[in-house]
Amino acid sequence: MQTFTVVFITALTLTTLIQFWLASRHIRHVRTYRAKVPQDFVSQIDLAAHQKAADYTCAKTRLDYPNTLVHVLLLLLLTLGGGLNAIANFWENWLSDPVAHGMALVISTVLLLSVAEIPFSYYRTFVIEQQFGFNKMTRTMFFTDLLKQYVLGLLLGAPLIFCVLWLMGKMGDYWWFYAWLAWVGFNIFLLSVYPTWIAPIFNKFSPLEDVSLKTRIEQLLHKCGFKSSGLFVMDGSRRSSHGNAYFTGFGKNKRIVFFDTLLSRLNGPEVEAVLAHELGHFKRHHVLKRIVWSFFVSLAFLWLLGYLMQQAWFYEGLGVSISTLPSPAMALLLFFLIMPVFTFLLHPLSSFYSRRHEFEADEYAAQNASAADLIRALVKLYQDNASTLTPDPLHSAFYDSHPPAAIRIAQLKKLISV
Repeated sequence: MQTFTVVFITALTLTTLIQFWLASRHIRHVRTYRAKVPQDFVSQIDLAAHQKAADYTCAKTRLDYPNTLVHVLLLLLLTLGGGLNAIANFWENWLSDPVAHGMALVISTVLLLSVAEIPFSYYRTFVIEQQFGFNKMTRTMFFTDLLKQYVLGLLLGAPLIFCVLWLMGKMGDYWWFYAWLAWVGFNIFLLSVYPTWIAPIFNKFSPLEDVSLKTRIEQLLHKCGFKSSGLFVMDGSRRSSHGNAYFTGFGKNKRIVFFDTLLSRLNGPEVEAVLAHELGHFKRHHVLKRIVWSFFVSLAFLWLLGYLMQQAWFYEGLGVSISTLPSPAMALLLFFLIMPVFTFLLHPLSSFYSRRHEFEADEYAAQNASAADLIRALVKLYQDNASTLTPDPLHSAFYDSHPPAAIRIAQLKKLISV
C-alpha cells in the first residue's frame, strides 16, 4: 500500500470520527438543557419555543450522520475504488481533445456528487423543515430550483473549468498564478452580476415601500456614510418562514435586502438595529477582508496543486492510474475532493475569525443604533428560526460562524452598561 494511501485513509477516518463525535456531543448537550430555558432568556422565550429549538437542532444534526457517511463512501468509491478511472476511461471513448475530456470528467463528477446530495436536501426540506413549520416550498418549486441551479452552474462553471484546464496545460510551471488571476476575475464578476442577474432567477425583489421604515433606514445609511443602489424586500416567505437581512453586490452595485419574513416580525427600531449590524461589517471592512483572505488561500491552494500534479505518488496514492504526468483535470478533481479531509481541523480558526467580526459588527450597531433593540431583534430571530440557545461549545467552535446566543447577548448587554 502506498504511503500516501495510508495517510489519506488515516486522515479520512480521523476526520469522520471527529465529525460523528461532535454531532453526538451536540445532540447530547442540547438534550441536557432542553427542559429549562436559560436564565437570561426566561422573560422572552417560553419553554415550548426553547424545546422546539432543541428538537429542531437535534433533528438537523442527526441528518449529519448519514450525510457524512454517504460523502465518505462516495469519496472512497471515486478515489481508491476506481470511480474516477472509470469515468475518465468512459470519456476517452468519446473525446480525444485533452481539455474537452478534462471538462467532461470534472463536470460529470461534480454532477454525480450533487445528485447524491439531493435526497438529503429533499429530506431536510420536506421532513425536517416541514415538521417544524418552516417549509413553504412545493415539490415543483424544489425541483425547479434544482434545475435552475444546474443550468446556471453549467453556464457559469463550464467556461471557468475550460479556462483553468487550458491554463494548466499551456502556461507551464506557473499556470497556477494565471489560473488564480482567472479565479479572482470570475469571483469579482459574480459579485458584480449576482444582485441584478442571478438572485432574481430564484426570488422576487421589490423596492421597500414602507415610507416610515425607509426614512429611518435612509437616515441610518446617511449617518454611516453608506451608499446603496436600493433597498429591497425579498419574497423569502415563498420558500421558508426563516428571516434574514443581508448586503449583496460589489462597488456601486450594492443592495440592501430584507426578507419579507423579517420585516413582518420586527418593528422599525429593531430592523434599524439589525441593519446597523450589517453596516458594521461594511464599515469594519469585514467583507473586503474575507474576500482578500479567500483569494490568498486560493492562491496558496493552487500553488500546492501545481506541485502535487507533478507527483506520481499523489495520483497513485489515491487509486488513480495515469500513464503520463501531469493530468490537469484528474489532479484538479483529486485535490478538491480530498482537501476538506486535511483542512477540517482548521475549522475552529475560521469560526473564531468570523465570530470576531460579528462582535465588531455588534459593537458598531450599538454605537449607531440601539443595543437594546438589537438584543430584542436577535431574540425574536432566535425564536422564529428555532436556533438553539444551548449549543455544545466544541461543536459550535467548529461549525458556527456566529457566537452562541448567550455569549452574544451578554456582550451586547455589556455595551449597554458602558
